[in-house]
Amino acid sequence: MRRRLVTCGLAALFAVLATAACAAEPLRICLDEDRPPLSAHRRGKPDAGFDVTLAQAIADRMGRPLKIQWFESKLDEDSSPQLEANALLSDGRCSLVGGYALTTDSLVAPGMKTARLPDFDGATREDRRRRVALGVLAPSRPYVYSPMTVVLGPKARERRIGDIGDLAGLRLAIESGSLGDAILMTFDKGRLIDNITHLVPGRDDLLGALDRGVYDATLIDLGRFDAHRAVHPDTAITASGYYYPIGANRGYVGLASDPALITEVNKALGELAAEGRIAELGKQAGLTYLPPREPAILGDVWKQIIQR
Repeated sequence: MRRRLVTCGLAALFAVLATAACAAEPLRICLDEDRPPLSAHRRGKPDAGFDVTLAQAIADRMGRPLKIQWFESKLDEDSSPQLEANALLSDGRCSLVGGYALTTDSLVAPGMKTARLPDFDGATREDRRRRVALGVLAPSRPYVYSPMTVVLGPKARERRIGDIGDLAGLRLAIESGSLGDAILMTFDKGRLIDNITHLVPGRDDLLGALDRGVYDATLIDLGRFDAHRAVHPDTAITASGYYYPIGANRGYVGLASDPALITEVNKALGELAAEGRIAELGKQAGLTYLPPREPAILGDVWKQIIQR
């Protein structure tokens, strides 16, 4: 009987130790190093941004220390946020990627088996060369809504915008191949085409040109306007207050092979949202915070745009 009690006691002790070890394991989250006010990693300055403070709040709820893996996502026509996130997760650089746009297109199984890693903090020359076998992505519940918004230059700041049609007559600039490009080019069977100038993402400074008055308006993700305003508090461009009806929620994405983690994160997000903490963290970071909207995962964006 005594031997049996000792065995049971040891089993219970090992279970407690295993749980403690699991709890002490860092929660590793990948964040873009240059997306203020969502996330920013600057040499000699403390890490900052909405996604940074939210990640810390979630780690605290889970009783785990936070470890951020910073990476660099390039804004160009060849970049793929889906493949970058998948490669980081599949390589074990992190267990979650924050600020991920939740769309059906961004969550489908990748069409290729491997992908290169984006540049990340601590990457070696070999890391930049090799390819990573990809997994399948799984989303968390959303924590912020990220719509497209019309941003106005100094010469058009008084223009009232209630619909895309109100941009008629303005000098419009848009980045080639972007979602905003598709919306403006297809609006009302191409009614705005003659007023649109296409810029090259990653090469041309869209918001800088708008700020200088070279163009009158553009259509971009609300987060990019917040980012520009954070870096240029004296900017001459202004938000119109108009949000395009089709927008995406943002949340975390992990690997489908670890559903328990997604469940834990969803529980923490649900508690923080109910307490109003997520909205509070967004406002503290200078984000134009909008709560998630239905549907949680946006369907075929391009089809919806063409059908409008």
